[in-house]
Amino acid sequence: MKKVILVRYGEIMLKGLNRPVFEDRLVSNIKKSLNGLGKVAVKRSQARIYIEPAEEGFDFDKAVDRLVKVFGIVSVSIVLKIKSEFEEIKRCSLIMVQEHIDTLIRRNAMKQGAAPMSRDVPASISFKAEAKRGDKSFPMQSPEICSELGGYLLDNIPALKVDVHDPDFIIYVEVREHTYIYCDIIPSNGGLPIGTNGRAVLLLSGGIDSPVAGWMMAKRGLEIEAVHFYSYPYTSERAKDKVISLARILARYCYRIKLHIVPFTDIQLEINNKCPEDQITIIMRRAMMRISQTIAEKNGAMALITGESLGQVASQTLHGLAVSNAAVTMPVFRPLIGMDKNEIIDIARRIDTFETSILPYEDCCTVFVAKHPRTRPKLDDILNHEKGLELQELMDKAVRDTETIIVTE
Repeated sequence: MKKVILVRYGEIMLKGLNRPVFEDRLVSNIKKSLNGLGKVAVKRSQARIYIEPAEEGFDFDKAVDRLVKVFGIVSVSIVLKIKSEFEEIKRCSLIMVQEHIDTLIRRNAMKQGAAPMSRDVPASISFKAEAKRGDKSFPMQSPEICSELGGYLLDNIPALKVDVHDPDFIIYVEVREHTYIYCDIIPSNGGLPIGTNGRAVLLLSGGIDSPVAGWMMAKRGLEIEAVHFYSYPYTSERAKDKVISLARILARYCYRIKLHIVPFTDIQLEINNKCPEDQITIIMRRAMMRISQTIAEKNGAMALITGESLGQVASQTLHGLAVSNAAVTMPVFRPLIGMDKNEIIDIARRIDTFETSILPYEDCCTVFVAKHPRTRPKLDDILNHEKGLELQELMDKAVRDTETIIVTE
Protein backbone atom coordinates (compact mmCIF):
# COMPACT_ATOMS: atom_id res chain seq x y z
CA MET A 1 0.00 0.00 0.00
CA LYS A 2 1.36 3.38 -1.02
CA LYS A 3 -0.11 6.88 -0.85
CA VAL A 4 0.08 8.84 -4.12
CA ILE A 5 -1.69 11.78 -5.76
CA LEU A 6 -3.99 11.21 -8.71
CA VAL A 7 -4.33 14.11 -11.18
CA ARG A 8 -7.14 14.33 -13.72
CA TYR A 9 -7.27 16.56 -16.79
CA GLY A 10 -10.19 17.32 -19.08
CA GLU A 11 -9.95 19.66 -22.08
CA ILE A 12 -6.56 18.26 -23.04
CA MET A 13 -8.34 15.01 -23.92
CA LEU A 14 -9.88 16.76 -26.94
CA LYS A 15 -6.57 17.76 -28.54
CA GLY A 16 -6.27 14.80 -30.90
CA LEU A 17 -2.81 14.30 -32.37
CA ASN A 18 -1.54 17.35 -30.46
CA ARG A 19 -2.53 15.89 -27.11
CA PRO A 20 0.98 14.65 -26.17
CA VAL A 21 2.29 18.23 -26.46
CA PHE A 22 -0.27 19.43 -23.92
CA GLU A 23 0.31 16.43 -21.65
CA ASP A 24 4.07 16.95 -21.68
CA ARG A 25 3.64 20.61 -20.78
CA LEU A 26 1.21 19.73 -17.99
CA VAL A 27 3.66 17.23 -16.51
CA SER A 28 6.42 19.86 -16.71
CA ASN A 29 4.21 22.43 -14.97
CA ILE A 30 3.27 19.92 -12.26
CA LYS A 31 6.93 19.27 -11.52
CA LYS A 32 7.55 23.02 -11.41
CA SER A 33 4.67 23.55 -8.98
CA LEU A 34 5.98 20.86 -6.60
CA ASN A 35 9.50 22.23 -6.53
CA GLY A 36 10.88 22.29 -3.00
CA LEU A 37 8.57 19.64 -1.55
CA GLY A 38 10.97 16.75 -2.12
CA LYS A 39 11.67 14.23 -4.86
CA VAL A 40 8.64 12.88 -6.70
CA ALA A 41 8.00 10.64 -9.70
CA VAL A 42 5.39 12.03 -12.09
CA LYS A 43 3.93 9.33 -14.35
CA ARG A 44 1.26 9.29 -17.05
CA SER A 45 -1.03 6.30 -17.53
CA GLN A 46 -4.42 5.91 -19.20
CA ALA A 47 -5.31 9.62 -19.29
CA ARG A 48 -4.26 10.04 -15.66
CA ILE A 49 -1.18 11.51 -14.02
CA TYR A 50 0.18 9.95 -10.83
CA ILE A 51 2.55 11.68 -8.42
CA GLU A 52 4.53 9.33 -6.22
CA PRO A 53 6.77 10.75 -3.47
CA ALA A 54 10.26 9.28 -3.38
CA GLU A 55 10.95 10.35 0.22
CA GLU A 56 9.34 9.98 3.63
CA GLY A 57 7.55 12.94 5.18
CA PHE A 58 6.13 14.28 1.92
CA ASP A 59 3.59 17.05 2.60
CA PHE A 60 0.53 15.86 0.68
CA ASP A 61 -1.68 18.74 1.81
CA LYS A 62 0.77 21.38 0.60
CA ALA A 63 1.23 19.48 -2.67
CA VAL A 64 -2.53 19.40 -3.27
CA ASP A 65 -2.80 23.11 -2.47
CA ARG A 66 -0.24 23.83 -5.20
CA LEU A 67 -1.65 21.37 -7.71
CA VAL A 68 -5.18 22.80 -7.67
CA LYS A 69 -3.65 26.05 -8.96
CA VAL A 70 -2.04 24.36 -11.98
CA PHE A 71 -4.02 25.19 -15.11
CA GLY A 72 -4.96 22.10 -17.11
CA ILE A 73 -5.82 20.07 -14.00
CA VAL A 74 -9.52 19.38 -13.45
CA SER A 75 -9.26 17.67 -10.05
CA VAL A 76 -6.87 15.82 -7.75
CA SER A 77 -7.22 13.07 -5.16
CA ILE A 78 -4.95 11.60 -2.52
CA VAL A 79 -5.23 7.87 -3.19
CA LEU A 80 -4.00 4.52 -1.95
CA LYS A 81 -2.15 2.58 -4.62
CA ILE A 82 -2.35 -1.17 -4.06
CA LYS A 83 -2.17 -4.51 -5.83
CA SER A 84 -5.22 -5.45 -7.86
CA GLU A 85 -6.34 -8.24 -5.53
CA PHE A 86 -9.82 -8.11 -4.02
CA GLU A 87 -8.77 -9.05 -0.51
CA GLU A 88 -6.26 -6.22 -0.58
CA ILE A 89 -8.94 -3.89 -1.97
CA LYS A 90 -11.22 -4.73 0.96
CA ARG A 91 -8.49 -4.30 3.56
CA CYS A 92 -7.28 -0.95 2.24
CA SER A 93 -10.79 0.35 1.62
CA LEU A 94 -11.60 -0.28 5.27
CA ILE A 95 -8.53 1.75 6.31
CA MET A 96 -9.44 4.55 3.88
CA VAL A 97 -13.07 4.71 5.04
CA GLN A 98 -12.16 4.73 8.73
CA GLU A 99 -9.73 7.60 8.14
CA HIS A 100 -12.30 9.45 6.06
CA ILE A 101 -14.96 9.13 8.77
CA ASP A 102 -12.49 10.63 11.28
CA THR A 103 -11.94 13.51 8.85
CA LEU A 104 -15.69 14.07 8.47
CA ILE A 105 -16.10 14.14 12.26
CA ARG A 106 -13.31 16.73 12.60
CA ARG A 107 -14.81 18.90 9.85
CA ASN A 108 -18.25 18.84 11.44
CA ALA A 109 -16.82 19.63 14.85
CA MET A 110 -14.91 22.61 13.45
CA LYS A 111 -18.09 23.93 11.83
CA GLN A 112 -19.88 23.67 15.18
CA GLY A 113 -16.95 25.14 17.10
CA ALA A 114 -16.48 22.01 19.21
CA ALA A 115 -13.36 20.00 19.98
CA PRO A 116 -13.59 16.72 18.02
CA MET A 117 -13.20 13.45 19.91
CA SER A 118 -12.05 10.33 18.12
CA ARG A 119 -15.01 8.39 19.50
CA ASP A 120 -17.67 10.95 18.63
CA VAL A 121 -19.00 8.78 15.81
CA PRO A 122 -22.47 9.76 14.52
CA ALA A 123 -25.27 7.21 14.80
CA SER A 124 -25.08 6.69 11.05
CA ILE A 125 -22.99 7.85 8.12
CA SER A 126 -24.18 7.14 4.59
CA PHE A 127 -21.96 6.05 1.74
CA LYS A 128 -21.88 4.33 -1.59
CA ALA A 129 -19.16 2.50 -3.51
CA GLU A 130 -18.23 3.30 -7.10
CA ALA A 131 -15.86 1.13 -9.12
CA LYS A 132 -14.21 1.41 -12.54
CA ARG A 133 -12.54 -1.64 -14.03
CA GLY A 134 -10.00 -0.34 -16.53
CA ASP A 135 -8.13 -3.66 -16.35
CA LYS A 136 -10.53 -6.07 -18.04
CA SER A 137 -8.47 -9.05 -16.87
CA PHE A 138 -9.60 -8.42 -13.30
CA PRO A 139 -12.02 -11.29 -12.47
CA MET A 140 -14.82 -9.12 -11.01
CA GLN A 141 -16.92 -6.61 -12.93
CA SER A 142 -17.61 -3.14 -11.58
CA PRO A 143 -21.11 -3.81 -10.11
CA GLU A 144 -19.79 -6.93 -8.39
CA ILE A 145 -16.88 -4.98 -6.88
CA CYS A 146 -19.30 -2.35 -5.54
CA SER A 147 -21.70 -4.94 -4.09
CA GLU A 148 -19.04 -7.09 -2.40
CA LEU A 149 -17.05 -4.13 -1.12
CA GLY A 150 -20.13 -2.33 0.18
CA GLY A 151 -21.22 -5.40 2.11
CA TYR A 152 -17.77 -5.83 3.61
CA LEU A 153 -17.67 -2.20 4.82
CA LEU A 154 -21.16 -2.47 6.30
CA ASP A 155 -20.13 -5.57 8.22
CA ASN A 156 -17.04 -3.93 9.67
CA ILE A 157 -18.22 -0.37 10.42
CA PRO A 158 -21.56 -0.46 12.28
CA ALA A 159 -22.23 3.27 11.82
CA LEU A 160 -22.33 2.95 8.03
CA LYS A 161 -25.46 2.76 5.92
CA VAL A 162 -25.90 2.74 2.16
CA ASP A 163 -27.40 5.71 0.30
CA VAL A 164 -26.85 5.61 -3.45
CA HIS A 165 -28.64 8.92 -4.10
CA ASP A 166 -27.23 11.39 -1.56
CA PRO A 167 -24.43 9.77 0.45
CA ASP A 168 -22.23 11.54 2.98
CA PHE A 169 -19.25 10.21 1.03
CA ILE A 170 -18.28 7.89 -1.81
CA ILE A 171 -15.54 5.28 -1.76
CA TYR A 172 -14.00 5.12 -5.25
CA VAL A 173 -12.12 2.09 -6.57
CA GLU A 174 -10.28 2.26 -9.90
CA VAL A 175 -8.83 -1.04 -11.09
CA ARG A 176 -6.09 -0.30 -13.61
CA GLU A 177 -2.52 -1.62 -13.81
CA HIS A 178 -2.75 -1.13 -10.05
CA THR A 179 -5.82 -0.37 -7.99
CA TYR A 180 -6.42 3.12 -6.65
CA ILE A 181 -8.74 3.85 -3.72
CA TYR A 182 -9.89 7.29 -2.58
CA CYS A 183 -12.81 9.22 -1.05
CA ASP A 184 -12.09 12.88 -1.87
CA ILE A 185 -12.11 14.58 -5.28
CA ILE A 186 -10.69 18.11 -4.95
CA PRO A 187 -11.69 20.36 -7.87
CA SER A 188 -9.18 22.53 -9.71
CA ASN A 189 -9.52 25.27 -12.35
CA GLY A 190 -9.24 23.24 -15.55
CA GLY A 191 -8.14 25.18 -18.60
CA LEU A 192 -4.94 24.55 -20.55
CA PRO A 193 -1.34 24.27 -19.30
CA ILE A 194 0.53 27.56 -19.20
CA GLY A 195 2.97 27.79 -22.09
CA THR A 196 0.82 25.96 -24.66
CA ASN A 197 -0.62 29.11 -26.25
CA GLY A 198 2.28 31.54 -26.39
CA ARG A 199 2.98 34.68 -24.39
CA ALA A 200 1.06 37.90 -23.77
CA VAL A 201 1.58 41.09 -21.78
CA LEU A 202 -0.96 42.11 -19.13
CA LEU A 203 -1.54 45.80 -18.36
CA LEU A 204 -1.55 45.37 -14.59
CA SER A 205 -2.97 48.24 -12.56
CA GLY A 206 -3.57 48.15 -8.84
CA GLY A 207 -7.30 47.59 -9.28
CA ILE A 208 -9.63 44.63 -9.13
CA ASP A 209 -10.07 43.92 -12.84
CA SER A 210 -6.65 43.50 -14.42
CA PRO A 211 -5.39 40.67 -12.13
CA VAL A 212 -8.58 38.74 -12.89
CA ALA A 213 -8.08 39.31 -16.63
CA GLY A 214 -4.51 38.00 -16.40
CA TRP A 215 -5.64 34.95 -14.45
CA MET A 216 -8.34 34.17 -17.00
CA MET A 217 -5.96 34.33 -19.96
CA ALA A 218 -3.31 32.29 -18.13
CA LYS A 219 -6.04 29.67 -17.71
CA ARG A 220 -6.16 29.48 -21.52
CA GLY A 221 -2.50 28.48 -21.65
CA LEU A 222 -0.86 31.89 -22.06
CA GLU A 223 2.43 32.67 -20.39
CA ILE A 224 1.90 36.06 -18.75
CA GLU A 225 4.21 39.05 -18.41
CA ALA A 226 2.95 42.28 -16.88
CA VAL A 227 3.38 46.01 -17.44
CA HIS A 228 2.62 48.51 -14.70
CA PHE A 229 2.62 52.28 -15.22
CA TYR A 230 4.08 54.10 -12.25
CA SER A 231 3.57 57.83 -11.72
CA TYR A 232 5.91 58.83 -8.91
CA PRO A 233 5.53 61.10 -6.92
CA TYR A 234 1.79 61.22 -7.69
CA THR A 235 1.60 57.54 -6.76
CA SER A 236 3.52 56.22 -3.76
CA GLU A 237 5.98 53.38 -3.23
CA ARG A 238 3.15 51.57 -1.47
CA ALA A 239 1.18 51.61 -4.72
CA LYS A 240 4.14 50.00 -6.47
CA ASP A 241 4.47 47.42 -3.69
CA LYS A 242 0.77 46.67 -4.02
CA VAL A 243 1.19 45.79 -7.69
CA ILE A 244 4.18 43.59 -6.91
CA SER A 245 2.00 41.82 -4.33
CA LEU A 246 -0.70 41.27 -6.97
CA ALA A 247 1.93 39.87 -9.34
CA ARG A 248 3.10 37.57 -6.56
CA ILE A 249 -0.44 36.22 -6.12
CA LEU A 250 -0.73 35.62 -9.86
CA ALA A 251 2.61 33.81 -9.72
CA ARG A 252 0.92 31.12 -7.60
CA TYR A 253 -0.85 30.15 -10.81
CA CYS A 254 1.76 31.27 -13.35
CA TYR A 255 4.99 30.15 -11.54
CA ARG A 256 6.60 33.52 -12.13
CA ILE A 257 5.65 36.92 -13.49
CA LYS A 258 8.08 39.15 -15.36
CA LEU A 259 6.92 42.59 -14.21
CA HIS A 260 7.90 45.69 -16.20
CA ILE A 261 7.44 48.89 -14.18
CA VAL A 262 7.23 51.86 -16.55
CA PRO A 263 7.85 55.45 -15.33
CA PHE A 264 4.82 57.28 -16.66
CA THR A 265 4.82 60.68 -14.91
CA ASP A 266 6.37 62.77 -17.71
CA ILE A 267 3.96 61.32 -20.27
CA GLN A 268 0.96 62.07 -18.07
CA LEU A 269 2.12 65.64 -17.45
CA GLU A 270 2.64 66.21 -21.18
CA ILE A 271 -0.87 64.97 -21.97
CA ASN A 272 -2.48 66.77 -19.02
CA ASN A 273 -0.87 70.10 -19.92
CA LYS A 274 -1.57 70.09 -23.66
CA CYS A 275 -4.79 68.16 -24.29
CA PRO A 276 -8.47 68.96 -23.70
CA GLU A 277 -9.61 67.60 -20.37
CA ASP A 278 -12.29 65.34 -21.84
CA GLN A 279 -9.66 63.56 -24.01
CA ILE A 280 -6.92 63.10 -21.40
CA THR A 281 -8.01 59.63 -20.33
CA ILE A 282 -8.22 58.11 -23.81
CA ILE A 283 -4.89 59.64 -24.95
CA MET A 284 -3.16 58.33 -21.81
CA ARG A 285 -4.70 54.94 -22.50
CA ARG A 286 -3.38 54.93 -26.05
CA ALA A 287 0.12 55.81 -24.80
CA MET A 288 -0.04 52.87 -22.38
CA MET A 289 -1.09 50.54 -25.18
CA ARG A 290 1.75 51.68 -27.44
CA ILE A 291 4.37 51.30 -24.71
CA SER A 292 2.97 47.89 -23.78
CA GLN A 293 3.19 46.74 -27.38
CA THR A 294 6.83 47.85 -27.58
CA ILE A 295 7.66 45.92 -24.41
CA ALA A 296 5.68 42.92 -25.66
CA GLU A 297 7.60 42.85 -28.95
CA LYS A 298 10.92 43.08 -27.11
CA ASN A 299 9.97 40.06 -24.98
CA GLY A 300 8.50 37.78 -27.61
CA ALA A 301 4.86 38.32 -26.65
CA MET A 302 2.17 38.34 -29.33
CA ALA A 303 -0.81 40.00 -27.61
CA LEU A 304 -1.88 42.44 -24.90
CA ILE A 305 -4.36 41.74 -22.09
CA THR A 306 -6.47 44.37 -20.35
CA GLY A 307 -9.08 44.28 -17.61
CA GLU A 308 -11.60 46.40 -19.51
CA SER A 309 -15.31 45.63 -19.30
CA LEU A 310 -17.71 47.17 -21.80
CA GLY A 311 -19.38 50.29 -20.38
CA GLN A 312 -17.88 49.95 -16.89
CA VAL A 313 -16.25 53.41 -17.04
CA ALA A 314 -16.31 56.26 -19.54
CA SER A 315 -13.16 55.17 -21.38
CA GLN A 316 -14.52 51.63 -21.83
CA THR A 317 -17.37 52.45 -24.19
CA LEU A 318 -17.34 50.80 -27.59
CA HIS A 319 -16.09 54.05 -29.12
CA GLY A 320 -13.34 54.37 -26.51
CA LEU A 321 -12.19 50.79 -26.95
CA ALA A 322 -12.07 51.23 -30.73
CA VAL A 323 -9.85 54.32 -30.37
CA SER A 324 -7.60 52.50 -27.90
CA ASN A 325 -7.29 49.52 -30.25
CA ALA A 326 -6.21 51.81 -33.08
CA ALA A 327 -3.03 52.66 -31.12
CA VAL A 328 -1.59 49.16 -31.57
CA THR A 329 -1.33 46.46 -34.19
CA MET A 330 -1.20 43.33 -32.05
CA PRO A 331 -4.32 41.57 -30.69
CA VAL A 332 -5.82 42.90 -27.45
CA PHE A 333 -7.54 40.31 -25.25
CA ARG A 334 -10.29 41.57 -22.94
CA PRO A 335 -11.62 38.48 -21.12
CA LEU A 336 -13.84 40.57 -18.80
CA ILE A 337 -15.55 42.43 -21.64
CA GLY A 338 -19.04 41.01 -20.99
CA MET A 339 -18.84 40.71 -17.19
CA ASP A 340 -20.30 43.00 -14.56
CA LYS A 341 -18.40 44.14 -11.47
CA ASN A 342 -19.93 41.56 -9.14
CA GLU A 343 -18.89 38.72 -11.43
CA ILE A 344 -15.34 40.08 -11.56
CA ILE A 345 -15.21 40.50 -7.78
CA ASP A 346 -16.36 36.90 -7.29
CA ILE A 347 -13.37 35.66 -9.28
CA ALA A 348 -11.02 38.10 -7.54
CA ARG A 349 -12.09 36.70 -4.17
CA ARG A 350 -11.65 33.13 -5.38
CA ILE A 351 -8.10 33.72 -6.64
CA ASP A 352 -7.16 35.82 -3.56
CA THR A 353 -6.43 39.09 -5.34
CA PHE A 354 -9.45 41.06 -4.07
CA GLU A 355 -8.17 42.06 -0.63
CA THR A 356 -4.90 43.33 -2.11
CA SER A 357 -6.66 45.12 -4.97
CA ILE A 358 -8.82 47.19 -2.63
CA LEU A 359 -5.91 48.53 -0.58
CA PRO A 360 -6.26 52.34 -0.73
CA TYR A 361 -3.12 53.19 -2.70
CA GLU A 362 -3.67 55.14 -5.93
CA ASP A 363 -2.35 53.98 -9.28
CA CYS A 364 -1.62 56.12 -12.33
CA CYS A 365 -5.16 55.66 -13.65
CA THR A 366 -6.57 57.53 -10.66
CA VAL A 367 -4.47 60.69 -11.07
CA PHE A 368 -5.06 63.39 -13.72
CA VAL A 369 -8.59 62.04 -14.16
CA ALA A 370 -11.03 64.06 -16.23
CA LYS A 371 -14.27 64.98 -14.47
CA HIS A 372 -16.27 64.45 -17.66
CA PRO A 373 -14.32 62.22 -20.08
CA ARG A 374 -15.63 61.93 -23.60
CA THR A 375 -17.59 58.69 -23.99
CA ARG A 376 -17.68 58.79 -27.79
CA PRO A 377 -14.20 59.90 -28.82
CA LYS A 378 -13.40 60.19 -32.51
CA LEU A 379 -10.08 58.84 -33.73
CA ASP A 380 -9.39 61.80 -36.03
CA ASP A 381 -9.79 64.24 -33.14
CA ILE A 382 -7.50 62.18 -30.91
CA LEU A 383 -4.84 61.92 -33.62
CA ASN A 384 -4.92 65.68 -34.17
CA HIS A 385 -4.31 66.36 -30.49
CA GLU A 386 -1.54 63.77 -30.34
CA LYS A 387 0.30 65.62 -33.13
CA GLY A 388 0.92 68.49 -30.74
CA LEU A 389 2.58 66.24 -28.18
CA GLU A 390 6.15 65.03 -27.84
CA LEU A 391 4.87 61.55 -27.07
CA GLN A 392 7.22 59.37 -29.07
CA GLU A 393 10.37 60.73 -27.46
CA LEU A 394 8.82 60.46 -23.99
CA MET A 395 7.59 56.94 -24.65
CA ASP A 396 11.00 55.83 -25.93
CA LYS A 397 12.59 57.20 -22.76
CA ALA A 398 9.98 55.47 -20.58
CA VAL A 399 10.77 52.13 -22.24
CA ARG A 400 14.51 52.68 -21.75
CA ASP A 401 13.99 53.53 -18.07
CA THR A 402 11.62 50.64 -17.39
CA GLU A 403 12.49 48.55 -14.33
CA THR A 404 12.00 44.80 -14.84
CA ILE A 405 11.73 42.39 -11.93
CA ILE A 406 10.96 38.69 -11.73
CA VAL A 407 8.18 37.99 -9.25
CA THR A 408 7.65 34.52 -7.81
CA GLU A 409 5.27 33.29 -5.16
